[in-house]
Amino acid sequence: MTPTAVVDLGRQAVEVTLMVSAPLFLAALITGLTVSIFQAATQINEMTLTFVPKLVAIFLTLVIAGPWMITTLTDFMRRLFTSIPHIIG
Repeated sequence: MTPTAVVDLGRQAVEVTLMVSAPLFLAALITGLTVSIFQAATQINEMTLTFVPKLVAIFLTLVIAGPWMITTLTDFMRRLFTSIPHIIG
C-alpha cells in the first residue's frame, strides 16, 4: 500500500464525512441564527429557546436527508470493501 493510496483513501473518507454531516450542520446553523435574531429583537434570553428548535430542526433534517445519508455511507463502505484486494495486493 503506497502512501498515495493512503492519502487518497483518507481524502475520500473526509469528503464523505463532510457530505453526510453538512445537512445537519446547516440546519443547526440556520436555526441558531434565526433564534438568535429573534432573541435579539425581543430581548428574551432563555437557554431552552435555543436548544429545542435546534433539536427539532436537526431531527427533521435527519428524517428528510437520512435515506440519502445512509445511501452515501453504504456506497462508500461498499467501494472501500471491494477495493481491499487492490489496496493490499
